[in-house]
Amino acid sequence: MAFEIRQDQDYKYIDEGSGHVLLLLHGLFGALSNWKSVVQHFRENYRVVIPLLPIYEMPLKQAGLDGLVKFLEGFMALKGLGNVTVIGNSLGGHIGLIYTLNNAHKVKHLVLTGSSGLFENSMGGSFPKRGSYEYIQERVAYTFYDPNTATKSLVDEVFETTKSIPKCLRIVAIAKSAQRHNMANEITNIKQPTLLVWGLNDTITPPMVAHEFNKLITSSELKFIDQCCHAPMMERPEKFNRILSEFLEEQKT
Repeated sequence: MAFEIRQDQDYKYIDEGSGHVLLLLHGLFGALSNWKSVVQHFRENYRVVIPLLPIYEMPLKQAGLDGLVKFLEGFMALKGLGNVTVIGNSLGGHIGLIYTLNNAHKVKHLVLTGSSGLFENSMGGSFPKRGSYEYIQERVAYTFYDPNTATKSLVDEVFETTKSIPKCLRIVAIAKSAQRHNMANEITNIKQPTLLVWGLNDTITPPMVAHEFNKLITSSELKFIDQCCHAPMMERPEKFNRILSEFLEEQKT
């Protein structure tokens, strides 16, 4: 099922359901579609909002974590959102961490899955190979435990992106910004109840990274999903949704 992409000023986003707001943040090569199963599962009881991060369109000088966090702050202010549960995958988790530290009064809970911020192996650290479909296919498949999860449409989407030099330059700039910004000394200040959902077979932010997040964020709990790599909400959606549902229910009591 396709979701309506709305637009308000310069912001494109999905806004489904009603109730407590779940704010979903995608990763560097991510897209709104990454959260399809989450939207379908939670929109009956929650308001699910996904801003489309301007990773490929933002001015090159602003292409980095600071620029993306400012974009998110602008979006939140425009839509009047507060008291939200921030849920971020990969780079989206990194953005969510910074946003939470800068706007603690607007974040009720934090959920990280395969988040950068401490350590990551990523395709974006160097200039992606333009014109090599096989390379892109290999790298996209690398993010999943089951390579077949990297569907042709998903690979095609990433391949089309990497054919653009301006987009590649932004990808590299943002990836390097994330790699430079290690948050080990900052995230100890996060006090919100935090859920960490990690693929036990994550090759990009390995399990040791999840354990480090768990140690540094004292209000956190860690859940692993077996036979799962870097994007649990895509590869093991039923387990991811069940873990998230249980966490959100626990926070109501």
